[in-house]
Amino acid sequence: MTSHLDSDSIADYLLDHPHFFEEHAELLGRIKLTSPLLGRAISLQERQMEILREKIKVQELHMADLMRIAQENDEITGKFQAWTRALLLARNDADLPQALTRNLQEIFNVPQVTLRLWNVAESHNDNWYTATVSEDARIFANGLTTPFCGANNDFEAAGWLEDATSVKSLAMLPLRVGAAPEAFGLLVLGSPDPSRFSADMATDFLSRISETASAALACLLH
Repeated sequence: MTSHLDSDSIADYLLDHPHFFEEHAELLGRIKLTSPLLGRAISLQERQMEILREKIKVQELHMADLMRIAQENDEITGKFQAWTRALLLARNDADLPQALTRNLQEIFNVPQVTLRLWNVAESHNDNWYTATVSEDARIFANGLTTPFCGANNDFEAAGWLEDATSVKSLAMLPLRVGAAPEAFGLLVLGSPDPSRFSADMATDFLSRISETASAALACLLH
């Protein structure tokens, strides 16, 4: 008597006997499969080669993507270093806000950048960066644990930018001393491109800018 073998049983048998095709090598040339690439019947060996080429192609694409990401990260690191160096080269404390915003704008190609500080020493009270800020804006800054990115919905901070009417998206970075609950300022980046600072973008790098800017500007506080 013979028993019917279904495809699963055959597959299990071949898995349990990995040397089957070594013992029956002649079958490799006789078994025919349909190639999705060539649209015709090919041998098992040819199909294995197709699968291997597909895997290699996927790996090459993945490697190219990793190299692209590495190159982008390297460029960002270089820009961040150049910006930090510009802060260190500021001649005195009063030059820091201008050096910070100007170099951030130029090095990172941000169309508009500005900032506002409060609770600063009296000697800095008459500067552009200490212009009047509403209590609501301060409360908003205090509530930011990470940078805000998104559309410009008539935020007060957008009005601090030179050409506020052209700003379609913006990033607002809270400035605070360490883990202090209250912020002492707000760094604002604006762009006419609605997608430049989108609500779903990662904010890790902006957080580093926020932390570095906070450390640099803390010397202006009273």
